[in-house]
Amino acid sequence: MSVLTVEDIQTYYGNSHVLHGVSLEIEAGEVVTLLGRNGAGKTTTMRSIVGATPPRSGSITYAGEEITDLTPDEINARGLSLVPEDRRVFPTLSVQENLVLAHNLARDPRPVEEMYELFPALDPLRSNNGRNLSGGEQQMVAVARALVQRPDVLLMDEPTEGLAPVIVDDLREIVRTVVDEDVTVLLTEQNVDFAFDLAERGYIIDTGEIVFDGTVEEIQERDDLLETYLSVGGVDA
Repeated sequence: MSVLTVEDIQTYYGNSHVLHGVSLEIEAGEVVTLLGRNGAGKTTTMRSIVGATPPRSGSITYAGEEITDLTPDEINARGLSLVPEDRRVFPTLSVQENLVLAHNLARDPRPVEEMYELFPALDPLRSNNGRNLSGGEQQMVAVARALVQRPDVLLMDEPTEGLAPVIVDDLREIVRTVVDEDVTVLLTEQNVDFAFDLAERGYIIDTGEIVFDGTVEEIQERDDLLETYLSVGGVDA
């Protein structure tokens, strides 16, 4: 059963028409990746789903309920959490305060202490302000802030961007742990190896339109897709 269905959404920034009839479906417990070059429409799709940039037409349903016209807070309260591309960690709040704030706004939060078990590198940084964290540390806070809200669906927008390889490896294992807890994941990625390691199915978006959907194996076997839409000549299986 589809937990999240996006149907024929048309999204604009002002007069700029960005998404042209984007449709996708995600089943409960799946990891699905949305792939494409920079500027293809990945972030706008994520922002449309969570209500930050609502589509002008089309339909978004979550758990059978229409959420197209809900506010971001209302959508978040229903169990969809976004880890944004720019992280948006509160710079003047400590790691602990960032997590507690998200915890207190959630409908059924996880204990904050569980986040330090999941992200042990954050434990000694509890009192550090967001502006004093490295990019990798900020990303861990951003993911932990989403997970503390106990989402049913976790949307991750370019989670590995700018991260050192060792942090990418840690993040991969954290996502696998989250999936084992029956969280559904939609992620956008430039790092196709990271996406293919985690996802079962994928959509490719180009100039605001879905140009392919299928299994990860199908995408990996299609050099034409990899070269034309992802600017890679092939990836590790």
